[in-house]
Amino acid sequence: MAAPQLFRALVSAQWVAEALRSPGTSPPLRLLDASWYLPKLGRDARREFEERHLPGAAFFDLDQCSDHESPYDHMLPSAERFAQYAGSLGVSAATHVVVYDGSDQGLYSAPRVWWMFRVFGHSTVSLLDGGLRHWLREKLPISSGHSHPEPAQFRAQLDPSFIKTFEDMKENLKSRSFQVVDARAAGRFQGLEPEPRDGIEPGHIPGAMNIPFTEFLTKEGLEKSPEEVRRLFQEKEVDLSQPLVATCGSGVTACHVALGAYLCGKPDVPIYDGSWVEWYMRAQPEHVISEGRGKSQ
Repeated sequence: MAAPQLFRALVSAQWVAEALRSPGTSPPLRLLDASWYLPKLGRDARREFEERHLPGAAFFDLDQCSDHESPYDHMLPSAERFAQYAGSLGVSAATHVVVYDGSDQGLYSAPRVWWMFRVFGHSTVSLLDGGLRHWLREKLPISSGHSHPEPAQFRAQLDPSFIKTFEDMKENLKSRSFQVVDARAAGRFQGLEPEPRDGIEPGHIPGAMNIPFTEFLTKEGLEKSPEEVRRLFQEKEVDLSQPLVATCGSGVTACHVALGAYLCGKPDVPIYDGSWVEWYMRAQPEHVISEGRGKSQ
């Protein structure tokens, strides 16, 4: 039996520009700027959005659309909260959502929102390949100011198979039932470079492998081809025929691993939502692997 056709994960700047020139496209398009930056970068994503964004785009605030009861950053919200938030941005069941961000890398936080839509049952979601960086390089039209999307009805249903919990990760230390790929920079993974969050030491989960998220991108900030991504997984000894879970610092860049696997025809990669911040705070010291100081007793 042939594998089901996956909805395209990437659309080009030229494709989006053409769609914007031809209103009335089916399905209707909704562009979302999902820019989010670590506080230490000092960038104000919403202000930057108001200064310049793709025509007709709305701003998706990762921190606002999250579980505010959790002690960890931007954890998944409830299905009800996601439905309300996505609907307020003009997304309905019929909408083709295209997500991008304004990062220097091309794409940074947008894959998280691509993943979130899929977690809540909306498969017609794509990423703008190369993000705002590539759009600007192509000298395509830009808008500014606030966005005023027409609200829509959106229904969300959580698919728990997309998510791993701390308990799942802890159990996997014994069972080794899935591979774990960490998308943080090598220095943080090894425990040699500081974590961006106060009180969190660097290091990694026992048995995890490291593929920094930037390795999925070309130097121009575009996504590498499926052949290149497949080769990258092979070089890192990740077997795409076996279960795989992605993690990172707080569940954002992990979604690049899920995206890379999706481009290779593997759409079933869950994210450890709490990621390193939760693991570091809850794990036993011997389960924090670090070439540096590790977890203080």
